[in-house]
Amino acid sequence: MTDYWQPYESFVPAGQHTQSKAETFTVEGYNSLFRHFLARLRRKSKCYSKRQKMLGYSVRLLMAKRNNELIYS
Repeated sequence: MTDYWQPYESFVPAGQHTQSKAETFTVEGYNSLFRHFLARLRRKSKCYSKRQKMLGYSVRLLMAKRNNELIYS
């Protein structure tokens, strides 16, 4: 799902690409949530991920916390 920005058509396969403003609000909501809670995803910040693996761990940990899936001992 993307908005109607023209460059998307050049790199997203037509069969997998849907252009709709109505369908992008969920993606934008998650982007906002990630930027709010994870300093490494904020703009103009000195906090950034040096390894893609660590970014993946951070996102999974945030989602586990938000979904009440963390087990405390």
